[in-house]
Amino acid sequence: MNTAAKLDATIRTAFGKGASRRDRAAGRTPAVIYGHGAEARHITVDAKEVARILRHKNAVIDLNLDGKVESVLVKSASKDAVTQIIENIDLVGLVVGERVHVEVPVHVVGESLSGTVIDLEHKTVKLEVAATSIPDFVEAIFDKQGAGFHVLAKDLIVPAGAKLELAADELIASVVATAAGHAADLASAE
Repeated sequence: MNTAAKLDATIRTAFGKGASRRDRAAGRTPAVIYGHGAEARHITVDAKEVARILRHKNAVIDLNLDGKVESVLVKSASKDAVTQIIENIDLVGLVVGERVHVEVPVHVVGESLSGTVIDLEHKTVKLEVAATSIPDFVEAIFDKQGAGFHVLAKDLIVPAGAKLELAADELIASVVATAAGHAADLASAE
């Protein structure tokens, strides 16, 4: 499960392209906090710290703003296509007990038989989960199965309290024969 990262923020008073460039030159990344009918709030955060936090998908941040700590979820981040510098971030304010919709990666656990490979149809899946309990991933389990074996959405290992936003019979991954494995099967059949 993701644990909330700590980050200090300051209120932005200057706006526009020039002000944003000055913030980035000073090592700060512009950000906006949205949510719950409140007016959007413009802030800046330390660029290096936020880059570190954004390495983790679905990052929940305990934001220290004017001495008051509030939890936010990273909704999106924009990067410069060339320099890969984070230009701005959109954050969503969280309320205790709130459930959020997030996309998490599917991790394959185990392996298939020799001469086969696991074909992952869905690299990520959407979940509805408590904002404070966002998993880092869900698991698709394989235990030396052969060609034709498949894992459906209902077979995924999902944390308690999380709701998968996908039909139960949706194909997540399957075991398929490789060209070499298929040739070996044909040779043994002759």
